[in-house]
Amino acid sequence: MISIILDSSNTELTVALADENKVIEEINYEAWQQQSEYMIPEINKLLDKYSVSRTDIKDVMVSVGPGSYTGVRIAITVAKVMGTALNIPVYPVSSLRVLKNGEKPSICVINARSKRSYVGVYEGNNVIQEDSIMTNEELIKYIENHPDYIVCGNAGYLNMEGYKSSVANEMVSLKKVISPCDDVLALKPVYMKD
Repeated sequence: MISIILDSSNTELTVALADENKVIEEINYEAWQQQSEYMIPEINKLLDKYSVSRTDIKDVMVSVGPGSYTGVRIAITVAKVMGTALNIPVYPVSSLRVLKNGEKPSICVINARSKRSYVGVYEGNNVIQEDSIMTNEELIKYIENHPDYIVCGNAGYLNMEGYKSSVANEMVSLKKVISPCDDVLALKPVYMKD
């Protein structure tokens, strides 16, 4: 059962193929403001490389935000087109949740600009704190108060080193706890405001 995995919610582009619960290949690289140019060609490269036809694709997993306004929309648009054209389920996943460090307690962050962060806290498949916005000052205090938690994501803007996850592996691991959307065409990005 072949799954396509898509994420363009932040500065990187992730496109992957998975078979059942195993990632076949994950393409992940910095593509800030170029995700729309690269996503379809990267999908086609993977399909060609592994001789996967469109009819072999059984579902799509996509990060839906929070994150870059345009970036989130790119992956969702591609997922909606694939889901509709192929009549397959689309699984929406938090773009913060895919940054977690497997089963370890994780504070997942994305730069929300203007001295703010998108933050979600997870331990394995459990949500410790729902995705929200914090000021960077509040986030740093939260991190200091949770020394056993791993900061995940590109935390350089906080002057910290963040754990870099395999987005594809995290999405595949979450498939058992996430339901596909009921109406692919109604799938919307998750945007957060203060």
